[in-house]
Amino acid sequence: MLARDFESELLGCRIEATAIGPFAIGRLRSRDAIQLVEAAVQKRQNLDIAICNAHTLLSAMDDPRYAATLQKMTLLNDGIGISLASKLLREEPFPENLNGTDLIPRILANIGIPLRIYLLGAKEEQVRLAKEHIETAYPKHQVVGYRDGYFASDELDSLCQGINEAKPDLLLVAMGNPRQETFIVENRSALTVPVAIGVGALFDFMSGAVVRAPKIFQAAGLEWLFRLLQEPRRLFRRYVIGIPRFLFALMKIRFSRSGVSR
Repeated sequence: MLARDFESELLGCRIEATAIGPFAIGRLRSRDAIQLVEAAVQKRQNLDIAICNAHTLLSAMDDPRYAATLQKMTLLNDGIGISLASKLLREEPFPENLNGTDLIPRILANIGIPLRIYLLGAKEEQVRLAKEHIETAYPKHQVVGYRDGYFASDELDSLCQGINEAKPDLLLVAMGNPRQETFIVENRSALTVPVAIGVGALFDFMSGAVVRAPKIFQAAGLEWLFRLLQEPRRLFRRYVIGIPRFLFALMKIRFSRSGVSR
């Protein structure tokens, strides 16, 4: 499948994209993503964003149901693995790394309108501290509700009702892949919030529960290595096994394209 663009009703234009297998990853800069969110809030149109790293796409390649979920969302790039995929398949990297840990603060700092925000996910203490961080660092916005990510399926109706009653403009969901994207897509018809974004470990970073990699690791694209050193047991499979598997999947995509082009 060749790289393809997709229409954006919100921005009134086509958004350039790189296709990685069946997934169209938007080639945006952070300013474009901010504009996209602002337009969705102002027009009250649904915008569901998944920020995809190599682990996200590899998980979706392994799980057709998760793949179908991602294909219903606007996909943005996160990390060196996705950038490498773009170089391999398109011969150019993404214009900017849009990892959620940096992108969400940029949105909150630079969006031109005040936002009503609901936080969903992580543990009770982490999400509460994330709320306090946002209220202190970005006082023009209001956190209108929050709750942890530990709930049963029979609580979904009351959870969605509670989110709607808070009338947020932006829902940040921090429950990890694939649960956060699955929650957004499967409950979209029950939610009235215009913008929902899966943000992974963002609340853990905002609360201070997890230490961010030093700038030298971030600049070198090695933040994943710093996280692996912090949590080797939990992240061993994702990085030590997952990275070679993702590279192998990319080579299969590239060779299949070469065969089609002959």
